[in-house]
Amino acid sequence: MKVSFRLLFIFLLVLSMVISGCSSKSNPTTSEKDAKKEGDTEKLEEKVVDVTEITEFKQAPMLDEMDLPPVEERLPKEPKIPNELPTDQLTVEIGKYGGTLNTVAQSIDWDPDLFVMNNEPLLNTPGILGEEITGNVLKDYEVSDDEKEFTFYMREGLRWSDGEAVTTEDVRFAIEDVQFNEEITSILPGWLHSGGNVDGSPMKLDVIDDYTFKISFDEANGGFPISLAIQNWRGYADLLKPAHYLKKFHKDYADPKELEESIKENNFDEGEDTDWVNNFNYLDITERELNHSNAADFPVLYPWLPKEKTKTHVTYERNPYYFKVDPEGNQLPYIDSLKSAIVQDTEVTALKVIAGEVDFNREATALTKMPVYRENAEKGGYKAILADMHLTPTDVFLNMTYDDPVWREVVQDLRFRQALNYAIDRDEIIETLYYGFAEPSTMIDSTLDIAKANELLDEMGMEKDKDGYRKGPDGKRFTIPFEVQAAAPDIVPLAELLTEMWKEIGIHVTVKTIDSNLHGNKSEANELQASIMWTHTPLYYMQDLGTGFWGRMWHDWWKSGGKKGEEPPENVKKFYDLMDEMNVSGPERAVEIMDELRQEMHDNIYYFVHIEHAKQPLIVNANLGNVTEDGLAIAINFAGEQMFFKE
Repeated sequence: MKVSFRLLFIFLLVLSMVISGCSSKSNPTTSEKDAKKEGDTEKLEEKVVDVTEITEFKQAPMLDEMDLPPVEERLPKEPKIPNELPTDQLTVEIGKYGGTLNTVAQSIDWDPDLFVMNNEPLLNTPGILGEEITGNVLKDYEVSDDEKEFTFYMREGLRWSDGEAVTTEDVRFAIEDVQFNEEITSILPGWLHSGGNVDGSPMKLDVIDDYTFKISFDEANGGFPISLAIQNWRGYADLLKPAHYLKKFHKDYADPKELEESIKENNFDEGEDTDWVNNFNYLDITERELNHSNAADFPVLYPWLPKEKTKTHVTYERNPYYFKVDPEGNQLPYIDSLKSAIVQDTEVTALKVIAGEVDFNREATALTKMPVYRENAEKGGYKAILADMHLTPTDVFLNMTYDDPVWREVVQDLRFRQALNYAIDRDEIIETLYYGFAEPSTMIDSTLDIAKANELLDEMGMEKDKDGYRKGPDGKRFTIPFEVQAAAPDIVPLAELLTEMWKEIGIHVTVKTIDSNLHGNKSEANELQASIMWTHTPLYYMQDLGTGFWGRMWHDWWKSGGKKGEEPPENVKKFYDLMDEMNVSGPERAVEIMDELRQEMHDNIYYFVHIEHAKQPLIVNANLGNVTEDGLAIAINFAGEQMFFKE
């Protein structure tokens, strides 16, 4: 009896534990109930899902009434589960379908936020950090041991937005019939050459089968994968084009009569040697041209398709053939449509934000408006958050190759650049323009030392005139004439602050604001003496260290392989050699080279990176899910297909 009783006791104890366990599963705690209530979303913590294990796929309700093949037939055999942001930056939630995301832009042909949300590179680097490179449009890739050969694997079953299959024919066409066609592409871009510059031999393409191809170089090019993943915000369109569509407008494939009609329809002059080329380029829509009026019917791989364009707005709707799904098999994007309102300037943008008419905005925000943003956030139904900028926002440039002998003699003297640097009050700039949300630069010396600055200028022989301004070697007042564009709200105010700071050491400064087109044209023509612009100094792979601004003629010599511009001094050549090496190096070595370049910047002060780690405001609808405050601000845009409205 004792044994039976003991067995009975154990049986009852186990039974009670089982019942208790079942009860706890069927009756969620209060906190679990609350988590479910919040938009009925599910957090996916550190859960890793193998897409091949997903057995059922679902689509957005708006697609149910459309005449489409089943969602399984519209997706590739192995769809992509997004990894645009690392798991330590964004805890992904399973979202809900529906809604329109409202953005705002100042140009009828360009919305930077929508460009980044929509753009799809061939490969991906999570968080745009350049530390890891994974598949995206392409499923995967392999690199040979000598880093000369790259094998790429496409997603079988991937389809263009018109339903046509994506194969290596689209790669072959983009490379052989566009990039290698000298009528369309007069100079093959440097990144498609061995060595990463136009001096090297062109890349070679080898098509293996319908879904596999190889690209090879004569020299090691470990930086090639990162150039496909993020460099210059590059999308897939350089190496992948809808051949079935564009062949209709390519001289080597098109019916001559139909091509002639297309040229006439698009108003290109008949009989010109390049008429078919102009027509082809007009109809070939790249990632930067989605706002153009002729983009609506062009086959793409983006999450949203151009739908309508007016003078006041541009709209996009979901792509039924988009290739990404969430971990539960829901085809992305969650949000049905995007609407970009076109306004006059950043002031109108701010008014729309505080009125609650903007669901997402990063590009046109300003730290100077943070108090206003936050004061109106609750009423406007949005959050104003701060994230790290991916650039240094107001770097200062003196063009050392401007065509004036007096100017060159002064600005090419390192002592002059050191003197100006010692006279920049970083603390005042950070407090005045960035409300404390930035740090003094570590790339160049951030010491404020007016006495040292004056000592260096005296040593150069730059005497003062009767008004206290320094004279150049010609005996005339030396002036730094800033010509800047109001491309960001902190550029012109910084120029005005520098005017006062450098006046303290006797340097005369003038400031003129010009429009962006004129600014670009003058820079290209070597007609800018002094300017202020951002550079992508935190991102090694961007190869953006302002070379076109601080030495235009040297830059042209470098980029043309010595065929244009003028030969630079040896220290500048060393700088360029390091940049060339970084361009073809894998991430680990590239980061080391970037440190060497920072040291060169510190020693030579080629331009003034006066602050770093500036913050950028983001305006986000308070009801928008899968948005993080971690990482780089622009990286948040890259996860746009995962954003959703919680209610």
